[in-house]
Amino acid sequence: MEYISTIIVLLVIAGIVALILRNMLKEKKAGHSVLCGGSCSGCSGACMCHSQQDKKLTK
Repeated sequence: MEYISTIIVLLVIAGIVALILRNMLKEKKAGHSVLCGGSCSGCSGACMCHSQQDKKLTK
């Protein structure tokens, strides 16, 4: 019983991680990128990302 607080904290963190993973899988199944937030204006790799997508569309 002396480790009950540690176990509770561990369960809370594990629950948060499980919710994050579930959300990431849900987004991936919906066709959204897990790594890209969709805000190209703040992305340093936006030019590379869109040039590759444009090449895929033109083929």
